[in-house]
Amino acid sequence: MSDVLVSFVVPAYNEEALIGSCLAAITAEVSRTRCRAEIIVVNNGSTDGTSRIASAIPGVEIIDEPQKGLVQARRAGCLAATGKLIANIDADTVLAEGWLETALAEFAGSPNLVALSGPFVHYDLPIAPQLIASAFYRCAHIVHLLSGLVTGAGSVMQGGNFIVTKKALEAAGGFNPDFQFYGEDAELARRLGKVGAVKFTFALRAFSSGRRFAGEGLFRVLARYSTNYVWTHLFKRPFSSDWLDFRHAVGVNGTITSASTDLEPESRGR
Repeated sequence: MSDVLVSFVVPAYNEEALIGSCLAAITAEVSRTRCRAEIIVVNNGSTDGTSRIASAIPGVEIIDEPQKGLVQARRAGCLAATGKLIANIDADTVLAEGWLETALAEFAGSPNLVALSGPFVHYDLPIAPQLIASAFYRCAHIVHLLSGLVTGAGSVMQGGNFIVTKKALEAAGGFNPDFQFYGEDAELARRLGKVGAVKFTFALRAFSSGRRFAGEGLFRVLARYSTNYVWTHLFKRPFSSDWLDFRHAVGVNGTITSASTDLEPESRGR
């Protein structure tokens, strides 16, 4: 039986600009807590230096998932994970200091807890969009609390910033391949809520790029997320079946340039 406590799963498609900082933050959290952990990067068909950069970091395991899709990549990583807890972190995300300590304390203090999630702080957006996004998360938290009162189960998770017990994930049936991008976290939260407690807390913050908001428009993205959340709970399927990719490019001198867009209708990742 594995003695790994936490498995970090990081899906990645063409994330050479940001994957290094993501993995450095995870490694620092593991070092601070000194818990037994593993870090799994799922290379979802990258054509840049994502795999090379990730593999250069000691202790990082690379697995390949050729089938396109965020959910497919997460599923592949979770199947390879051996930890009792699985932390799903987006490749453009940097964990706040104390993230892992907060998560471990929550699970240690709540035997019925099966999933824990928190908000993103979109560090690269202007202050006004940051405040609007923060208000959106507070509204989502209220919805989560109301859902708990009405149905007895929380229903909100942030897909790129959550940690779940492997036992509960398996009991809930794992990731649903019918969801490719939008609504996948809400759909999983709904099923996990039937297994145990799903908690959303502002103590579990993570810093993430706001490139999608900048590329598509803040209110358009928030409306799309909200619509897919409601649609998922009402009809058990996503409202939006396709999405756009937004990636940062690395210049010839190694600097990170403005986000680039992949206009393929079935792209990979957040």
